[in-house]
Parts: sequence; C-alpha cells; structure tokens
Amino acid sequence: MKSVPSDGFDVPDGIGPLESGTSVLLTGDDADALESVFARVVAPADGERSVVIATESRGRAVKRSLNSAKRGAGDRSSVLTAAGSPSGDDIKTVDDLSDLTGMGMEFSSLAADSQQETDRLRTGIFLCSTIAGELDDTRSLYRFLNSTFLTEIRRSDGIGVCAIDTSADIGTNMNSTVTGLKTSFKSHVDVETTGRTEATLTISDDDGERTVDVSI
Repeated sequence: MKSVPSDGFDVPDGIGPLESGTSVLLTGDDADALESVFARVVAPADGERSVVIATESRGRAVKRSLNSAKRGAGDRSSVLTAAGSPSGDDIKTVDDLSDLTGMGMEFSSLAADSQQETDRLRTGIFLCSTIAGELDDTRSLYRFLNSTFLTEIRRSDGIGVCAIDTSADIGTNMNSTVTGLKTSFKSHVDVETTGRTEATLTISDDDGERTVDVSI
C-alpha cells in the first residue's frame, strides 16, 4: 500500500493516495455506482474543502452523498448545481449548462472562497456527460475542462475528478469522447458493476493498470 505524500490526498479503494495536482477521469455505465466512487474521491477530510459541479442532483443531495462517504464532508463542501435552488453561501445554482463561461466563473469563485479557509481543495464534476449532452460541439467541453477545471486543480495543488456516464446520449460517439478526454487527465478509473453492491475498478495511471474490487 502506498503511503500518502506529505502534500497528497488520501483516497480509498486503491485509487489513491493521490499527489497534489492529480486529475481523475471517472467512467462507467451505472450512475449510482459512479456516484458512490465519485463521493469517495471528492469527500474532503478535516482541514480540507471541496467544490462540486452537480448537473442533475440538488445541492443538499450532493452533500448527503459526500457525508455517506466521509462523516461531516458535506459541511466542508460547496456545490454549484443545475437542479434546485441556491441555499446560503455554499449551494449556488447555474441556469444553463451550456453556458460554460458563466459556469466556469461561478466555479472559480467558489474555489477561491474555499481556499480562503484552507489550501487543501478537492474538486469534482458529476456528471460531465450531462454537460456534453447540452453542447453543440464537444470541443467546447474539452476547452472548459482544460482552461478552467484542470487549470484550477493544477493552480491550487488540489485534486479533481470528472465523472462520465458512458450510457448517456451525448449526441456524438462516447468511446471517442472518452479517449479524447483521457489524454488530459493523469488517472483514469473505469467502474464496472459486478453485483448489486459490488463493482470492479480498473485504474490506469503512472503506475500502470490494476483492478480493485470494491463495495458500493
């Protein structure tokens, strides 16, 4: 088992520990299984914060999911959601998922606010496939990820995960989209459901490829 680097982040299920600046592309065709693994990566520990872009879930639902992964994680998280209403300073809403400029500005603002409290930041998008389905050209998604999301991960020395539901209809070939996205991320984790509460993770990173069986 690898030890957590002094500036790294503890992540379970064989995905981590992750060094600061690491980006993870998370894929799979079971949205519930994806959400479970996503929450385990993004849920902040004590002394950390997280910022999540949620395309389908309300802010409070996202916080509950993070709490299920790590006790109290929801209270240490900010959510930018396309569902429901804003609430307080840590649940903001976006009206149009295709407005990547506006969403990027809101995301960067939440990230900056979080870093006023701690320099330990986890970020995530659940689900990137929903955003892709709202766009006329998936190249816009690549630009958004590279210019905003991935840049924030590198700038903040944090970690981030982008989840793709491969069963979604995004108006273009999913396999080629995933292949294109993989080139921008340091790690790729594919989630394959093997039972009602079990899944196999295929993890590809600088250490090669390995599989891990997990409960979800």
